[in-house]
Amino acid sequence: MPYINIQITTGATRDQKSRLVRDVTGSLVEVLGKRPEHIHIVIQEIEEENWGFEGMLTDDWKKSAGK
Repeated sequence: MPYINIQITTGATRDQKSRLVRDVTGSLVEVLGKRPEHIHIVIQEIEEENWGFEGMLTDDWKKSAGK
């Protein structure tokens, strides 16, 4: 029973998350021969102030990078 945990920063739309779940499920079926009814996918959305990147919190990194 595959359990997939996807962690992303907040901001993805419901449609994007739905597509992500569909595509990951499809890959597990195609590549590993898993049955869709056995696949569990959890998407965790994390605030950028709670995510580190290149030694900085992501919200600070984006500010410094002009993003």
